[in-house]
Amino acid sequence: MGLKPRILIADDEPLTLELVVERLQAEGYEVEVVSDGEEAIEAARRNSFKLVLTDLSMPGMGGMEVLAHFVKHYPETPVIVLTGFGTIETAVEAIKRGAYDYLSKPANLDEISLTLKRAINHKDLKEENVALRSQIQEQHRPDRLIGQSSAIHHLYRIIKRVAKTDSTVLITGESGTGKELVANGIHYQSPRRDMPFVPINCGAIPEELLESELFGHEKGAFTGAFKERRGRFELANKGTVFLDEIGEMSPKLQVKLLRFLQETKIQRVGGSRTVEVDVRILAATNKDLERAVTESEFREDLFYRLNVIPIHVPPLRERTGDISLLIQHFLKQHCVKKNIPQKQMSAAAIESLEQYDWPGNVRELENVIERLVILTDTDEIQLLDLPKRMQVVVQQPEARHIELGQDGINLKETLDSLENRLIVDALQRAGGVKNKAAKLLGLNRTTLIEKMKKKQIDFPSSML
Repeated sequence: MGLKPRILIADDEPLTLELVVERLQAEGYEVEVVSDGEEAIEAARRNSFKLVLTDLSMPGMGGMEVLAHFVKHYPETPVIVLTGFGTIETAVEAIKRGAYDYLSKPANLDEISLTLKRAINHKDLKEENVALRSQIQEQHRPDRLIGQSSAIHHLYRIIKRVAKTDSTVLITGESGTGKELVANGIHYQSPRRDMPFVPINCGAIPEELLESELFGHEKGAFTGAFKERRGRFELANKGTVFLDEIGEMSPKLQVKLLRFLQETKIQRVGGSRTVEVDVRILAATNKDLERAVTESEFREDLFYRLNVIPIHVPPLRERTGDISLLIQHFLKQHCVKKNIPQKQMSAAAIESLEQYDWPGNVRELENVIERLVILTDTDEIQLLDLPKRMQVVVQQPEARHIELGQDGINLKETLDSLENRLIVDALQRAGGVKNKAAKLLGLNRTTLIEKMKKKQIDFPSSML
């Protein structure tokens, strides 16, 4: 059972109070009653209230002063005023000063009950919207780019500075580095954060449809255009348009985009009138646009219009110190998403992934972790659970230098892990030939095979 909504009632008429309190308590409210404005303000210092119901005319401090106090100090708490005499102008003035609603005396209990429910629902909806907006901003803030490397900290600083401006930004970087995440971060840190963020992948939409997607079309503009349609630019008015894979845009559309950047006006396909649109443009590409300009594959004037503020997102191989943080983040994320008990990854497996080149960058790492979360039976992901191409045994002097820390170590687990790594290392060096691997380890072949079975080390069989 949740907490009962707490209501504050300020009224000096005992009969009115008795009837209202009895009704509200029967409906599940917790009611606190005071007889004047000073007591109402004192009650607000002691407790928080879901709603305030106050009479306008009370001895001492009246309802208007109570209303002013709550509007100033507790603006999220709706105030409903009761008026038993005077004119409608008094009640209207209360609304102008911030009251949620007003009710006339003598009190109609059904009307009071309905108005309170409406006010509380309105308050709850506002709180949900604030929480949702906060959640969205949290998801897209710059530090959602996981990492502690100097490259990522540099990126954080650029995003925060750029977000305050309205300048056009060109985000470059290899596929999978998180360019759209950077664009999200810029938008949701900017003054446009409450307006739409509209992404469009210029490489995923055929050229003949992309113009309509961007700028919209009029009815009858082409076969199948049965009604007019607003494009992404109009839908994003006052917000941000993110043009991903801008390097794939055709020369014809490059001209139209350039015209928009110069004039901030669009013309729908099949139309003659222009529509003024206020959007910020963020673009991204994994291509070398400067080279594309020299090879006449991209317009030079458009490149300079887009490249007002360039941001380069570093590849994962240049921020290997962030890999373990990303692994922990993706493990937690996908275990929660798929309702799987939380998994961990062994130190050997993490070290191996840190040695991998990651041509697919962060996207590839996330895909690997998602697959491991689903396919690994044990709570800890081991080196041999990784894809074969990622199973790199890290070479260290004397196999591995182990120190006894202040809190000690688990000797059995440490020696077992070391033995596993040496067996895999020997098998890799021997190309999977167990006779050779056994000799490298100073073991008999049968002993090696028994250890592999016991440890569930699965290595491709080779001819002797």
